Amino acid sequence: MATVIQQASKAYQQRPKALGITVRRLQFHPEKIKRHYFANSPVMSHLLTALSSTFPVGEQFFVHSVRNMRDRIEDPQLQAQIAAFIGQEAMHSKAHTEFNDAWRKDDYNLDRFQAWLMRKDRHVRNLHPKVQLAITCAFEHFTALLGGYILRHPEVLSTLDEDAMKLWVWHAIEEIEHRAVAFDVYQEIYGDHKLRTLIMRSVTTGFASLTFYSASKLFMQDRRKSLPKVGANLFGIYLVAKMFVQLLPEYLAYYKPDFHPADHDYSELIAYWKEKMAADYDMPAFQETSAQLRYS
Repeated sequence: MATVIQQASKAYQQRPKALGITVRRLQFHPEKIKRHYFANSPVMSHLLTALSSTFPVGEQFFVHSVRNMRDRIEDPQLQAQIAAFIGQEAMHSKAHTEFNDAWRKDDYNLDRFQAWLMRKDRHVRNLHPKVQLAITCAFEHFTALLGGYILRHPEVLSTLDEDAMKLWVWHAIEEIEHRAVAFDVYQEIYGDHKLRTLIMRSVTTGFASLTFYSASKLFMQDRRKSLPKVGANLFGIYLVAKMFVQLLPEYLAYYKPDFHPADHDYSELIAYWKEKMAADYDMPAFQETSAQLRYS
């Protein structure tokens, strides 16, 4: 028995480092973030907060769906990528739980929606592991698209206060870093293009309706403060429409038989934001010399 444990420990220690994926702990103060934190627009702010409310449950599911497949992956580098993916998603779930908890107010209640989401999560976890992994691939494509869009628009990010900046830029960078992990696992084990695109169609419909519903509920809970900001709301609607139009080509690329998440090069964008977050926001975790955390 001791020999087996020693062999497992040795194998873990010999696992290579994940390439391009670093697990970082976020230090921020969610209670200091103002409610209309994104460009002072209730529409955009409630939209992002609605997304945040899904992350703790959603990202735990993503980890679950990928971890299901670990024993079937022989490539040591992909195993390292999986470990880093799990670590990053664990940190995202923790940070957004802190954000959501800080925002639980009498006039801003996320609990009912999150309870519904947990019931859905239990249902999805009973699906075939192949379907679960395909769902994760679809959502990871969405989060990478949204992360890339956020980072490409520094003029909008300039309206964020320090803690909101830390949360959303940190998350965007890491979603881009690990965007290919679930996809590579899926391709390695299944490679079923038909199912992957079929699931994406279903996820697109569900994700869009879910986000719109939850953002609308938050907007209405906050209507006394949100409705008077007519100009800011119109600006938020403009930003959402502009985002949909600009992201459409990247979204549609997912349906190509030869698609791979790494086809879109984010390297210069990521390098810029890592340097900026380390220098301007005192986040040494974005220095490439920082230690790589390992998760099993």
